[in-house]
Amino acid sequence: MDLSAARIEAFLEMMSAERGAAANTLSSYQRDLDDLAAFLKERGVSVMTAAAGDISAYLAHLTAKGYESSSQARRLSAARQFYRFLYAEGLREDDPTAIIDRPKKARSLPKTLSIAEVEKLLTLAHDEAMLEGPDRLKRLRMHALMELIYATGMRVSELVSLPAHVLKQEGRFLMIKGKGNKERLVPLSPPAIAALKLYGEALWRADAERTGTGFLFPAASAEGYLPRQVFARELKDLAARAGLNVDAVSPHVLRHAFASHLLENGADLRVLQELLGHSDISTTQIYTHVLQERLQSLVHTHHPLAKYGKNHD
Repeated sequence: MDLSAARIEAFLEMMSAERGAAANTLSSYQRDLDDLAAFLKERGVSVMTAAAGDISAYLAHLTAKGYESSSQARRLSAARQFYRFLYAEGLREDDPTAIIDRPKKARSLPKTLSIAEVEKLLTLAHDEAMLEGPDRLKRLRMHALMELIYATGMRVSELVSLPAHVLKQEGRFLMIKGKGNKERLVPLSPPAIAALKLYGEALWRADAERTGTGFLFPAASAEGYLPRQVFARELKDLAARAGLNVDAVSPHVLRHAFASHLLENGADLRVLQELLGHSDISTTQIYTHVLQERLQSLVHTHHPLAKYGKNHD
């Protein structure tokens, strides 16, 4: 048994005897530390001589192999405990993991919809809104909600609480009051303007007194406007009728679709930041990753040489 293996065994014995570590925990430590030792050996060092740079190189090696940040963090944790043990026992004069930062958790990419999927939703909402009969006001409301959220990328809370006076304004812009009462100007598409006009006229004809609540989408709720949960539920119903995956559709996903589709079609990231109401552009930059993934998928699917992969020279 070489010295590295002996030190790892001593550490595991301590974990078992002094800390009562379970067998599966010990087995996990064993695998992680053996993997670290094997990597260090290839670099010409051992666990007893490894420096902080060697540990960082090991984490970079795990990243290159496709390990998730959570798996890297677990292995770093095993290494930390091992080196603290060596330091406490006087077997090393330092802890090379002390200055190593925990691997950052990868930021999850926002779910979104394709342009074709959004068009299905908007087309169905429009067609249903044009039908005469009971509940037409509700269908016109849904159409207006859909056109507005996709045209502006509003947060659902901003959308459902829009004031009624937006019906009186003219022009192609809408002033939105967002987080921290910060106002921003967003453009309206012609379909959104048309849907808003039809809905506003129907709302007035149906019950003029209801517009007295001061909200564009009045409702018998504590706030006086349509609860966002109701919109979310009605949106899923619309998605089901459109033949889409209900679990993949929500008001938040439509906001993401707005952002992703603008970026795909050449929008500037700073402009997108302003339209979404992000205070920090780093929040907006997540959409560049969505675009990169889509472009990569497009190439892999449609490029004539993609099927050859790494075997093609």
